[in-house]
Amino acid sequence: MRLRGLWALLVLILCVASPAHADELRPGYLELTQKSPSRWHMVWKAPIRGGLATNARPNLPGFCAVSPPHRELVAAAVVAVSEVRCTAPLAGQTVGLTGLDASFTDALVRIAPLDRPVQAARLTADAPTTQVQAKAARSQVAKTYFGLGVEHILTGYDHLLFVLSLVLLLMGGWKIAKTVTAFTVAHSLTLIGTTLHLVSVQRQPVEVCIALSIVFLAVEIVKARPDAPRLSERIPWLVAFAFGLLHGFGFAGALAEIGLPEGEIPVALLTFNLGVEAGQLIIVTVGLLLLTAIRRFATAGFRTVQISAAYAIGSIAAFWMIQRALA
Repeated sequence: MRLRGLWALLVLILCVASPAHADELRPGYLELTQKSPSRWHMVWKAPIRGGLATNARPNLPGFCAVSPPHRELVAAAVVAVSEVRCTAPLAGQTVGLTGLDASFTDALVRIAPLDRPVQAARLTADAPTTQVQAKAARSQVAKTYFGLGVEHILTGYDHLLFVLSLVLLLMGGWKIAKTVTAFTVAHSLTLIGTTLHLVSVQRQPVEVCIALSIVFLAVEIVKARPDAPRLSERIPWLVAFAFGLLHGFGFAGALAEIGLPEGEIPVALLTFNLGVEAGQLIIVTVGLLLLTAIRRFATAGFRTVQISAAYAIGSIAAFWMIQRALA
């Protein structure tokens, strides 16, 4: 009866997980690039999922005239390209989106003037506009990319499941801290290398291998024995470092979709990584608290919970691996 219930749980989890695209960071993206003192090139990328494509529209000052947009469907998003003519400078004015409160996701705005550094800001339902500054504030860039890093680790489901698997496997707080730090160092290396075009790999094989890394940890959890520590338990930092190099390519792919502000690339990369680390610490803390509570109040059934969770995680990751391999 217990086995039948476990399989029913796995089927339910797969049904819920199947429409989710792991490692997906898809806020809306509004880009304004200045071509001359009065002319701007505007790109509005609105993901279909989340409601941006149907609800949100660019919001520019009244002295700007926007040409009819050229629209096309690209990677589950509507991309609208327009030319904008403004009879006054945008510096000091507000730009953003209308209808953001009716959608389920945020947006990133990137403004590239002719004579000033690129600035970036995050738009939300509570703050749907931003002021065009004479110079992009470094603190604004840091805040924006730190938030994106936290969001990505919490909503990039493959990274989240990888960190959760480490928590399930190792349990000890200090051992997990060292292991997650090794994971962070590794994915930071490949993220920086890819962003600076020092290294390049195809995204699909990397995504398949990322899913495989989660399957590997799930198998390690199931096969773990107190009297015979496995490789991932003896030297977990090395395993996490090796797989972290792969996950870094996934982070880089997500970051490439939203772009980096010119002139502030080091700050954006650093704060994005710090955001990812903060998100990882949130996952580790919540996971450890939950497992500690289970172990305290259901000691006899803790191993069953651990194995059940490993089977669920491994099944989802195996599904992603097949899905990505056949994509």
